Amino acid sequence: MPRGKPPIMDLKTAYDVELSGSRIQHELWPLDEIDPRKAKFPCCLVWTPLPVVSWLAPFIGHVGICREAGAILDFSGSYFVNVEDFAFGAAARYVQLDREKCCFPPNLAGHKCKHGYQHAEFGTALTWDDALQLSMRHFEHKSYNLFTCNSYSFVANCLNRLCYEGSMDWNMITVAALILFKGQWVNSMSVIRSFLPFTVVLCLGLLLVGWPFLVGLFSFSLLLFGWFLLGTYCVKTLLEN
Repeated sequence: MPRGKPPIMDLKTAYDVELSGSRIQHELWPLDEIDPRKAKFPCCLVWTPLPVVSWLAPFIGHVGICREAGAILDFSGSYFVNVEDFAFGAAARYVQLDREKCCFPPNLAGHKCKHGYQHAEFGTALTWDDALQLSMRHFEHKSYNLFTCNSYSFVANCLNRLCYEGSMDWNMITVAALILFKGQWVNSMSVIRSFLPFTVVLCLGLLLVGWPFLVGLFSFSLLLFGWFLLGTYCVKTLLEN
């Protein structure tokens, strides 16, 4: 064996140790249990109804995303991201996300998603909480607007930074759909709190105005939905994601 050259077996062992160390670095520790009473929802998206707006369109609300320890983060005003103080009331719905479906690359070659360069350019993180912190810093320089840059924009930015489920196409529509179709209600009181105002408004409108009120309410919801569809898929510079 030539002098100064390590044995092939030693090189292979060192390579295995290096790979093992990388796996240990990215090992995900267990999360605490979800505890709605303490407002702790580890790695969850959370949703609560908005005053007035949700009374007319109950599918629209306010969303946040939670740290690994369960603290809720939500973009609720210009240049400001709430921490552990969910705006507009307690969470009514939640959906827990799987960290195994995120991409935490240690370097450019370490991406497990198919968007390596795009992901690196957008901004990557080594952990779940790091990704949320980077999005917080980004939105601390954003003006809040219910129609163009809102809490859904912040959550979509976090999910794109995580490359959740291998996608970097998260936006207001996909975030809303995720909560709508996969979200769980915190308890029965949350369902009542979300739909009772809408039911009261609907009944009063029908009683005092009649069917034209129902047509107007449907038109309002359709216009809102059309606006977000247009801004998300047609005029992509219109909305912040």
